[in-house]
Amino acid sequence: MANLSSTITILRPHLRDLGGFAVRRVLPAISHQTVGPFIFFDHFGPVEMAPGEGVDVRPHPHIGLATVTYLFDGALMHRDSLGSVQRITPGDVNWMTAGRGIVHSERSAPEDRAAGVRMHGLQTWVALPRDLEDADPSFTHVPSATLPRIDVDGAHVVVVAGHAFGHRAPTPTTSDTLYAAVELPAGATLDVPAEHEERAVYAVAGALDIDETPVPEAHMAVLAARESVRVTARSAATLMLVGGAKPDGERFIWWNFVASSRERIEDAKVKWRGQQYGAVPGDNEFIPLPEH
Repeated sequence: MANLSSTITILRPHLRDLGGFAVRRVLPAISHQTVGPFIFFDHFGPVEMAPGEGVDVRPHPHIGLATVTYLFDGALMHRDSLGSVQRITPGDVNWMTAGRGIVHSERSAPEDRAAGVRMHGLQTWVALPRDLEDADPSFTHVPSATLPRIDVDGAHVVVVAGHAFGHRAPTPTTSDTLYAAVELPAGATLDVPAEHEERAVYAVAGALDIDETPVPEAHMAVLAARESVRVTARSAATLMLVGGAKPDGERFIWWNFVASSRERIEDAKVKWRGQQYGAVPGDNEFIPLPEH
């Protein structure tokens, strides 16, 4: 983490291995557990998978959060304990609300595995408000064609979830949310207004300047509140605008669980050991609870 100006904090990614491929994790960070409701931010790829290889995230549980999957390249098959089976392709959104508990897997489909696939995308978690922690789990797929697409200054913006620049996505958010994908040609600029409580800019590809502060690729710039900023692409760039209302109180995060109390986390551990969250139809594997 580096403070390069009084208004911008740069978060560096940390590499994590997720079953054979590396991801860059920027949230949670020491200085910022959350940005708006986002409590977890992973960037995976771009990675070329040879024929016969693929993604295999075995069934695992969640509580107290919503997972948000967004791809730039490749495809994944989502399956969950509600019986949902959904292929996600670039530009779509998979929004899964865990509530009191859900189990899901994400794998490469047989046809993708056979041909080989290029994978590149974002996996994020949103902390649920306290009054939704015990809500029924649900899953929503939002096709790319239904998302607002707008041109702002020299930028092309897709509103993935929540609202931005006067447009709102149909994605079922649980609190005020900013989540938008932006394409900037080299030299183009985008003014990001201070319309959300918390905001950050993540450089997916290419290098950026924010009010003349350099932001390297795969780094997140957390912005000060109540100030508009100007993003400039030093080369052709892809970025994500991230933020919204911060959670309504402290959150604890352990493994795949997010909760407003440690007791909820301990209860989730007991339930997963006892396989009480259900199973994913057609997928008999599962990830055991980490015991250390």
